[in-house]
Amino acid sequence: MPVTASIEKGDKKLAVLNAAASVFLARGFSAASTDMIQSKAGVSKATMYACFPNKEAMFMAVIERECAAMAEAFRSIRATSGDLSRMLVEVGGAYLDFVLTPTMLALYRVVVAEAPRIPKLGRRFYLAGPQVATSILAEHLSEAARAGEIDVQSVGIEAAAALFLGMVRAEAQLECLTHPDARPSALQVDRWVQVAVTAFLRAFGIDSAPATMSAHSPHPGSA
Repeated sequence: MPVTASIEKGDKKLAVLNAAASVFLARGFSAASTDMIQSKAGVSKATMYACFPNKEAMFMAVIERECAAMAEAFRSIRATSGDLSRMLVEVGGAYLDFVLTPTMLALYRVVVAEAPRIPKLGRRFYLAGPQVATSILAEHLSEAARAGEIDVQSVGIEAAAALFLGMVRAEAQLECLTHPDARPSALQVDRWVQVAVTAFLRAFGIDSAPATMSAHSPHPGSA
């Protein structure tokens, strides 16, 4: 395939994916139609189905794209020995910055609504989103455990990671889901993160003081 044709095909697939995301998040999966998506994407029906075979495949692609963005942000966080508090604050802040966006709140609503009818959509969201976040944090916690900063033997690394992210997300996500017209301030987000970090370190930390750094504070030495 010529390079120009390949680029054009990629552009059309992106147009369809963007249109699908917009329609699904505004109307939900069941109420969305392929005609709506085709119209918004501005492509022919043949082109749309060449990109994605059906509506379910489009929604799966939306899930994977949005969750991949979170994974990328998580993987960019570098933990250093003796800096567990900072790492937890950064992870907690990055997690809330992701899950509290209007896009992710809308996606969460749609996935939860459709999961009883199409379980594999819910499963895909869980594996691509929460499970990936837990696994990435578990890698950081494993390093902290080897360095003697935490002791999570009572529950295990994966469970400890899930507990931390659950504490960060629980009240914050519920409040935003039930108050769709309100947006939490940076101060409130920092507070949710700090409470989770403090509780986690009290439970599993070894001679660790609670974190006092803000999730939105600049790094030392940054401009």
